Amino acid sequence: VLKKLIVNADDFGLHTEVNKAVIKGYQQGCLRSTSLMPTGAAVEEASQLARQNPELGIGIHITLVAEKPVLPLDKVSTLVDEQGHFHADHMVFIKKYLQGQIDKGQLYAECEAQIAKAMSLGLNITHLDSHQHLHTLPGVTEICLELMKKYNIHRMRYPGEAFGFTGGYHSGMFRRLAKCGLTACAMLARRRAKCYNMMMPEHFFGMLAGGHMEKKYFLNILKALPDGISEIMVHPGCDAKALGSVYDWQYHWEDELASVTSEEAMSYLRQQKIELISFKELTHE
Repeated sequence: VLKKLIVNADDFGLHTEVNKAVIKGYQQGCLRSTSLMPTGAAVEEASQLARQNPELGIGIHITLVAEKPVLPLDKVSTLVDEQGHFHADHMVFIKKYLQGQIDKGQLYAECEAQIAKAMSLGLNITHLDSHQHLHTLPGVTEICLELMKKYNIHRMRYPGEAFGFTGGYHSGMFRRLAKCGLTACAMLARRRAKCYNMMMPEHFFGMLAGGHMEKKYFLNILKALPDGISEIMVHPGCDAKALGSVYDWQYHWEDELASVTSEEAMSYLRQQKIELISFKELTHE
């Protein structure tokens, strides 16, 4: 098969409405992989669902922003705000990180605690990625790779969407620039990952349209898939109203679920003989 595809749902364990959507996307659509958020409020339920669906690939979604840490607050003082939550978003985190205000020892300890927590749930962990892609930040990449080596995880997300790719999605200048910055970091991370003998898919899609992966954009990406192994990142959710009341991300949760379960997408994948896989099928070839 020339084209292989990993459709990965992020934020498994964040909320029961996300959990429901992930399982639905797996059972009724083209989802074959998801990333478990060890800090998520619904992580226990997610791990139960994962055990009931053993063929669904489960990654670890390292989370260093917005949520609450796994470790006690005194162990992660530089990673949290006054309320005991991680810093608001990747912009705040990166700024503090570059100014040397994030303690690397604490960072290592929290990442390790999240991996250990995910491992303790008795799941077959296939890969590692992160919330807002912070595992591609130079320095954070090394911490993640060291921990992956320690915990025997051999596969990692490469969130490097091609610089010029839009898939027909119209975004603002800022988002396009942010994407290019992320792709540059992802390319550096890929180089580091090679030194550790870690495997990554060759291509990545879903950054620009992240949170807005409506059917037409999803189909545009499917039609643009290059040969080799690609990952498409999605964020499905069942009840957008319930999710919107907790997270002000403006995500189109239900549209994303509709995309991965749509008959158009499924029949296109069949016609084109695109093989659906999870990260566990990634091998050194």
